[in-house]
Amino acid sequence: MATNVVVLGAGLIGRTIVADLAAEPTLHVTVLDASPEALTRLPDSPHVKAQLADLRAPDGLEAAVAAAELAICAVPGFMGFEVLRRVIGAGRDVVDTSFFPEDAFALDALAREKGVTAVVDCGVAPGLCNLLAGRAAAELDSLTRYRCYVGGLPRERRWPYEYGAVFSPGDVIEEYTRPARLREGGRELVRPALSGLEQLDLPGVGTLEAFTTDGLRSLLTTLDAPDMIEKTLRYPGHAELMRVFRESGFFDQQPLELGGARVSPRELTSHLLFAQWRLAEGEADLTVMRVEIGGLRGGAVRSYRFDLLDRYDAATKTTSMARTTGYTCTMAARQLLAGRFTRKGVCPPSSWVAIRHVSTPSWPVSRRAVCTSRRP
Repeated sequence: MATNVVVLGAGLIGRTIVADLAAEPTLHVTVLDASPEALTRLPDSPHVKAQLADLRAPDGLEAAVAAAELAICAVPGFMGFEVLRRVIGAGRDVVDTSFFPEDAFALDALAREKGVTAVVDCGVAPGLCNLLAGRAAAELDSLTRYRCYVGGLPRERRWPYEYGAVFSPGDVIEEYTRPARLREGGRELVRPALSGLEQLDLPGVGTLEAFTTDGLRSLLTTLDAPDMIEKTLRYPGHAELMRVFRESGFFDQQPLELGGARVSPRELTSHLLFAQWRLAEGEADLTVMRVEIGGLRGGAVRSYRFDLLDRYDAATKTTSMARTTGYTCTMAARQLLAGRFTRKGVCPPSSWVAIRHVSTPSWPVSRRAVCTSRRP
């Protein structure tokens, strides 16, 4: 008997999720998106059904998820929280990859009331890094620190931005504008995005710059470590350029009066930037991530370091960011569909009770994990 899955969003990430799930003949996937062009890019498979739909319109979303065993949210951050709320309200289990600013745990009571498992923050970061943090936490008596450095980049650097957008345009701008929440000395703090600039030398990539962004999200609730921070990685020089744009008002959302028309600086800037940031068809990208975790076990200080480097898949023409985000999501989806995780409520990957028994994604990437211990 076929299992029905509905995927909300047919962008770069959504269509990769669809392609992975549709490879299994027992899964039938319905994809909803408001863009006819996005729907034409879906894999040609008898197990995939494309449906043109405005996910913000009343009732349509609820009707679509009603006939499915599982929903997957792959929508831009600005609409992510409301879409997730409606899916949970419809009583459907869900895996969500959206980068929305709201607190996902605000939906925990609703999810429990509806008997829903809602796996949020389930991409590469947040997502895969949460799994690594949860695995380390399960092996330690206490945590002392968590640091994550992560970024998606074009393989070829091109002046002036040396960047290529590998996920939702709006979410990229959010990384440069949304205040970053972190923990320092046991206190939760808020710092400006693009602050705390430092340089890292990473194997296979070279020197990158790292700056503070609001990527910890649910980890601030599920991980009890006095020092926690996430930083985004870019080629050197990009952060300063984005700071100039931000401080000059180019990312402001409040419309301005220009020649009798009202224009949002952010909308105009996004339109101009993404014409240059958009990856060309077949252009190679890479995803790089380093997660560092420290803690105590049996009185000994232990430290973990996980390095990930993934590259564009030329055979399937799949971007690295879509692979690392999408396959983490489909891994979680398969766990839910197989009944291997049944806890109800809002459940980020780091909080999974069965963390020791949940397999991590198995895409062919260059990975290295280092664990060392010493007496304090």
